[in-house]
Amino acid sequence: MKNKMSKVVRYFAVVLFAALCSEAYALDVKVIDSASKAPIKDATVLVDNVTALTNEAGVVSLKAPAAKISAKSPGYIRGEVIPSPGIATIQIPLRPFVPKALYLSMYGVSSKKLRNSALKLIEDTEINALVIDIKGDWGVLNYKSAVPLAAEVGGQKVILVKDLAEMVKTFRDKGIYLIARIVVFKDNPLAETKHELAVKTQGGDLWRDREKLAWVDPFRKEVWDYNIDIAVEAAKSGFDEIQFDYVRFPDSLKPKFSKPSTEEARVAAITGFLQEAKRRLAPYNVYLGADIFGYACWNLDDTQIGQKIENLAGVPDYLSPMLYPSGFQFGIPGYRNPVQNPNKIVYLSLKRAQERTKLPPNRFRPWIQAFRDYAYDRRFFKGEPVREQINAAEQFGSHGWMLWNPQNNYYPEGLKPHPAQAAAAPLSPDNQAAKVPGQVQAQAVTPVAAVK
Repeated sequence: MKNKMSKVVRYFAVVLFAALCSEAYALDVKVIDSASKAPIKDATVLVDNVTALTNEAGVVSLKAPAAKISAKSPGYIRGEVIPSPGIATIQIPLRPFVPKALYLSMYGVSSKKLRNSALKLIEDTEINALVIDIKGDWGVLNYKSAVPLAAEVGGQKVILVKDLAEMVKTFRDKGIYLIARIVVFKDNPLAETKHELAVKTQGGDLWRDREKLAWVDPFRKEVWDYNIDIAVEAAKSGFDEIQFDYVRFPDSLKPKFSKPSTEEARVAAITGFLQEAKRRLAPYNVYLGADIFGYACWNLDDTQIGQKIENLAGVPDYLSPMLYPSGFQFGIPGYRNPVQNPNKIVYLSLKRAQERTKLPPNRFRPWIQAFRDYAYDRRFFKGEPVREQINAAEQFGSHGWMLWNPQNNYYPEGLKPHPAQAAAAPLSPDNQAAKVPGQVQAQAVTPVAAVK
């Protein structure tokens, strides 16, 4: 009996000691703007895979020691610190940063010519970020992935990048902000190999889009897990941000899914996928972005693809509407010829999205057109048309912008010189700021069919 009592006493002594230590330990983590030194409210602080948001004073209080503390907030480069023992307050300064990005496919990033051309623009112009395909439009991963399903479905037949982390380090060492683009539900290899996960025709065969590519069912959690596994791999490799594209249903009413395709169900599936991705990516202190159709800014329904902007608000860190004028086949209120009004397309679409979501402007980063028009007069978007779009995004206050050219061909015309060179040389006529788009009162818009 005496030994038993002794064990009980020791147990409670240990519990009491741990409780006293916990009460004794206190560390205030303050997240600040590195430039202004102002506190950052609602910054995400990560400690031991648990996240918390800072208060009005930019502070989160810890009650237990931590080996590493990370922080992020939209509009800033993420940061981390290793606290020293015995201190009561620690600051994490976050550096303001506005990404101005080019898109590179995995073939583009592995091509010496295209890669060097992009790096030259980064050296000479305001470009400071890259969006790189990790899983592209064909559902292929062109790097050596450790995700088993990638090889199983035939997504690893051509390896262009043998070491993803080493590639990331090479760009990061040059000070380049890196965004990993992952195409989600348009996945030909997965659909063809795992028919149970595929979008079907009403007769039960594989459904294919206009490019003859098969899609996978956004209702299937196995599809969610596969794409999030790839996203986690990219985050571990050092990317600053994960960006999901084709995070939507096919723009057709003909396919058959594993559940009835109602608007409510579609919206729940797309929003649910992004929420699950956010949860699983939280331990890596990485930003999360989602590409959405340009008309999702205007349509009051889900555009029949599951993207309803009010429901998406606040889930990813950044919403990236694809505001290519050529894609606005019906124009927007007041501007029925979009290729003649690229600044209005960008500015008014972002403004409408902000009004509907109540998000601050820096939670948006649009895709803008840097390729030849295919819908109107075949004009090539470079120089002034590109600058007009950029000016519109910047006047709105978006968190930067991204240039899209599927062939990865970009030009300096329309881009400002690198900040280090700007003071040494005046802007060329092509780089002069275009007329700032006025704040035209947006009108109601009739829902339209989705376009890419």
